[in-house]
Amino acid sequence: MDQKRVVEMASEVDSDLGDQMNFLLEIDQLKSIIRRSRIVDGSRLENSAEHSWHLAMATLVLSAEAGPDVDIARALEMLLVHDIVEIDAGDVFIYDEEANKLKHQKEQDAADRIFNLLPGPQGQRFRALWDEYEARDTPTARFARAIDRLQPLLLNGSSGGQGWKDNGVAHSQTIAANAPIREAAPRLWELASAILNEAADNGQLIDDRPKPD
Repeated sequence: MDQKRVVEMASEVDSDLGDQMNFLLEIDQLKSIIRRSRIVDGSRLENSAEHSWHLAMATLVLSAEAGPDVDIARALEMLLVHDIVEIDAGDVFIYDEEANKLKHQKEQDAADRIFNLLPGPQGQRFRALWDEYEARDTPTARFARAIDRLQPLLLNGSSGGQGWKDNGVAHSQTIAANAPIREAAPRLWELASAILNEAADNGQLIDDRPKPD
């Protein structure tokens, strides 16, 4: 028995169920997409499925940091679907300027294919969540993006900064990349900026902070 046969069996029960099983088995591939952040003990790189789970848990744990207009349940949904496109597009390193130039179109194409595996209304709903996250024009999307930025920062800060050191990341780059935290969750930004400053002090980030006169 293989994926195709499992989907066929589900389709014999109901055609929508067959589409849903196909989608669920398809997104299993997210477990094979390797990111640049190491897990806390530093022993290996995390994968995108682990990242999505950790984001969902962080959203639950840190929900009190969200503003009054943030819908936590919707933020959870966004964070569970937003990286699914990496199955086709791959994980683009946030500090890779050249790769990021092509990221948008690759991810749009991936979203077109993957969310269309689901039955029409459900696929449209998931795609709308993904689009809202990408547009970041709602408080909920902005908070979700802040959590997405915070999680790898926490991993890098807790694992000796190896991910930053491996890739020659500068303090100024992390400040720019993590600006969504400052905008959506000020207390979390207070923590994040302290972690980044200490990482620069310790040589885990290239220290390009302005020097006092």
